[in-house]
Amino acid sequence: MVGCRRLLHRTCPLHELHAATFACLEFTTQKNGVRGEMIGLGRSGNAAFCPVAALINRVVHLRQAGATPVTPLYSYHHLCWFSVTSTVLTTSLRQSAATIGPTLGLSPGDISIRSLRSSGAMALLCGNVDTDRICLLGRWRSDKMLRYLHVQAFPVVANIASTMLQHGNFTLIPNNPHPTPRGDQGPVVH
Repeated sequence: MVGCRRLLHRTCPLHELHAATFACLEFTTQKNGVRGEMIGLGRSGNAAFCPVAALINRVVHLRQAGATPVTPLYSYHHLCWFSVTSTVLTTSLRQSAATIGPTLGLSPGDISIRSLRSSGAMALLCGNVDTDRICLLGRWRSDKMLRYLHVQAFPVVANIASTMLQHGNFTLIPNNPHPTPRGDQGPVVH
């Protein structure tokens, strides 16, 4: 999309395609069982790490290679058509982790294609995105998303102590039972 105008990615002029500000994908199969769901993202503002620019590059490659309307987005052409599989992506991520991972405290075995989902959820949490929105964006139908989050990530816990100190002065509403450590012991009697 350019603004609110939808582009026909197979036929629009390349200059219009490169001007796109929002990209949407239709998922025909998903782990959560929802078929035909549309998921979209806008530009990130970073030339190297932008989902819209990455999708434009894929579409341009497929168009230039003569892809048919049913050629999967995860295909590439080099003398013949190949598919990028989760195994190929995991291998590539692990090669990168072998190169730069030690400086980040990561080993190749720590990384897989499935890591991208948890990393995305963690990045959103560190950006103070509400967990309900993270669940919605990740299409989690339960609280299983919480398994992917690392509660000891520095951006998540860095200001916890100062926040408790700044906002720890409060008064209980009169006639309201005082909270107890276990919650099932009843009100505290003074």
